[in-house]
Amino acid sequence: MKGLYCKLSGDQGDVKFLLQETILPTNIGDHQVKVQVKSCALSPVEFKLYEDLKLGMEQYPVGREIAGVVLQVGPKVTFFQPDDEVVGILPLDVELSGLCSIVLVDEYNLVQKPEKVSWFDAVAAIKDGLRAYTALHTLARMAAGQTLLVLDGASPFGVVAIQLAHYHGVKVMATALSPEDQKFLEELRPCVGVQESLLARVIKVWDSKEDLVESCLEETGGLGLDIIVDSGVRLYEEELEALMYLPHKHDLITLLAVGGHWVTTEQNLQLDPPDSHILFLKAASVSFLNEEVWAASRAKQGRYLHIMKDVVDKLSTGTFRPLLEDPVPLYEATVSMEMVQRKQVRKRIVIKL
Repeated sequence: MKGLYCKLSGDQGDVKFLLQETILPTNIGDHQVKVQVKSCALSPVEFKLYEDLKLGMEQYPVGREIAGVVLQVGPKVTFFQPDDEVVGILPLDVELSGLCSIVLVDEYNLVQKPEKVSWFDAVAAIKDGLRAYTALHTLARMAAGQTLLVLDGASPFGVVAIQLAHYHGVKVMATALSPEDQKFLEELRPCVGVQESLLARVIKVWDSKEDLVESCLEETGGLGLDIIVDSGVRLYEEELEALMYLPHKHDLITLLAVGGHWVTTEQNLQLDPPDSHILFLKAASVSFLNEEVWAASRAKQGRYLHIMKDVVDKLSTGTFRPLLEDPVPLYEATVSMEMVQRKQVRKRIVIKL
């Protein structure tokens, strides 16, 4: 069987993706499950994270969000039986690509997939749902009546975060990076047939006439935001043109309300003493969003599985409605992954018939 893998090549750190033959181990572990993969999501590979963990891999398997049917279970597996439909996230140290036709995975990385949830929706939402729960529940302690700003709201993660926050009675604002994103966000509805918008305001950061800080303060009556979830920030005033739509860190600190929470995806965030002083005066906090951390401690395994179970339950009830482009066949996986890694597209789903 073939799987998709990537490796860094050359001194420039160029990324190369290739489909290659993979051998499935013959022995199944005590707590392992053999899954026939029906769908797999292609998300950007975080090479820096692999380097930090020092896993020593020559090449990295691609496609960690999978859904499929259980073929066989290990002797000590208690969660699943053959023919169960499951969805989950393969761990970082997995050796098999999620695009392989069959994978072996520990039962603690999977949850039952409700029958009414499609293969497409299951893998489209599982990791973004985990990320949204981590950001809003675990880190920001979201509560009804609060105000939230989601940067790049039209991203797959942004859409799920908006839907989760609205479900819990939070007033949500989001930024749009293009006119197309703006139109998409303005048409977001809680469910089919309802005219109410999910968003209190869409902020057009692509339009130089609209200011992020002024728009948010106007919407909150000058009080600021209880929660901010970014998609990256500018650390300096003058940076690459590719970062022009990212807010400056000082803007986000300015927008925080008293006791506010800033959840950042910026790994190299640097706060100067004046920044820290403003946070101190507001009794505000900064948290770093890394959803991979759930696998770092066995003490968190139960909560990890509970979150994934809640994500698929909300898919089943229609609370979560991931909106992505049409799925791609396996033979287009290499080209699609190259586009995802270069950020030409945000995410791709491969469906296997």
